[in-house]
Amino acid sequence: MNRKIIGSILIAILLGVLVFGSILFNRSPFPGMGPGSSQSEGGGGPESSGVLDESEGTSILDVNAQDPGDRPVKSFELTAQETEWDTGDGVVSAWTYNGTVPGEMLRVTEGDFVRIELKNELEVPVTIHWHGVILPNRMDGVPGLTQDAVQPGETFTYEYIAEDAGTYWYHSHQHSSLQVDKGLYGALVVEEKEKEYDRDAFFLLDEWAVDVEDQDTANMPGMMMGGMTGDGEADTKQLYDTFTVNGRTGDAIEPLMMENGETMRLRFVNAGYQQHQLVFPEGSMMVIANDGEPVEDTGNSNVLEVAPGERIDVAFTKTSGSSQTIAHRMDVDHAEGMRIPVVSESDTEEEAEVAEAADVSDGISHGSENLLFEAPPEPDVTYDMDLDMGMGGNMGEGMNMLEGMEFLINGETFPDTPPIEVEPGDIVRVNITNNGRMNHPMHLHGHRFQVQSKDGEPFDQPIVKDLIHVKPGESYTIYFEADNSGEWLFHCHDNNHAGQGMMTIVDYQNTHSPFELGGEHENNP
Repeated sequence: MNRKIIGSILIAILLGVLVFGSILFNRSPFPGMGPGSSQSEGGGGPESSGVLDESEGTSILDVNAQDPGDRPVKSFELTAQETEWDTGDGVVSAWTYNGTVPGEMLRVTEGDFVRIELKNELEVPVTIHWHGVILPNRMDGVPGLTQDAVQPGETFTYEYIAEDAGTYWYHSHQHSSLQVDKGLYGALVVEEKEKEYDRDAFFLLDEWAVDVEDQDTANMPGMMMGGMTGDGEADTKQLYDTFTVNGRTGDAIEPLMMENGETMRLRFVNAGYQQHQLVFPEGSMMVIANDGEPVEDTGNSNVLEVAPGERIDVAFTKTSGSSQTIAHRMDVDHAEGMRIPVVSESDTEEEAEVAEAADVSDGISHGSENLLFEAPPEPDVTYDMDLDMGMGGNMGEGMNMLEGMEFLINGETFPDTPPIEVEPGDIVRVNITNNGRMNHPMHLHGHRFQVQSKDGEPFDQPIVKDLIHVKPGESYTIYFEADNSGEWLFHCHDNNHAGQGMMTIVDYQNTHSPFELGGEHENNP
């Protein structure tokens, strides 16, 4: 069943203040744009962004060029195509890379020169973004900013050096709220030259709407309760009815085969738009990396929270001669489908119970081993990023009035959001505050940043990441160095929110982009 769904989110009113619990998402591509963008006269349509206009400086096509030299070259072919995909709980009409959800696993070694040819056999334009990879701007896969979207029947070749070992993933950035949602994503592992663990496994977490009729967009009381819980998940809880691991749900999920006492590296990526909390057997897991950066483990938690777009690696040990289970917390709707059996041929039980949830490890629980800055640096640029929600001018009647909802950065929607203007070498401080009612996992392309403080309190051990999950009422201060010239997105990785306007650009003043939003290529990030 096609997963292009009109979802819904509730507007709740508390003490006379609009609070948002649910939104009806309109996922239309350019040129119509979505409700988070204005096409009215003087409203700043897709080709009015001053950030994207050609200006003084070098074209992004001419900066930081890379060639293989004497490096090993790893070549892949990825074909975007439509596939009828069986989740194990129903068949969905998916868009895929090479016919599977997730797409083909790409595995290279640090220092390799990577070459990937994308062929588009869909009826819509596509791209590939290499999430978390530090690479030249022209290879970042953002239509209208770093390239034109790849048209049906056409090809595009991505090339870059895989400099940094770690866990990454790839996905389309063309109309990403729809295309990632329909399955256009896959796993990317950059292995160390000397591996610490003999075996590893990759798990891409996601949500699907398999039975649309189960998703009652008019369930106002249910959405009201979702909006009041304060967990920031009211919208995604209403949009999806099936949780998947590597494209499968429930009994269709492939078991993890391990012997008693064996330790493996498990790489978790959240490809969906809802945060997920996985419960491990007590004493079996230790967090070892976050967004590709090694961390110092602290505490004895057995619950791992992975935000949308986030990557977290753990060292997992099978601690029993019986079968074990890694499973979603059971106090969440549809959680029963996200369950990874851990088995060996000698196990004495066929199915294990889910352990009792204890402390939670999330993206800020563990400090990074290697910091960008030993102490908070003096910034050259300071940017206050206020995240919020509002109503736009595209109002309809009844439930359709919710089509006017917007997700805002500093009171504006992309492409009218104020950019972060930098010069090469600048130290940039960004103060991020979530003034809304939804979670916003904010992802920066082309850079890593250091999370220095939360709600004004410095971390004893800062965290180096490229995505920070900002929940309602939270604020973070992050620092990064402007050391990768180009035009880079900084956006919410709940792509529905990004599609409704929550994106901005790190705009290097020494470069310009020759591409434009919309236009004949229908560029829509």
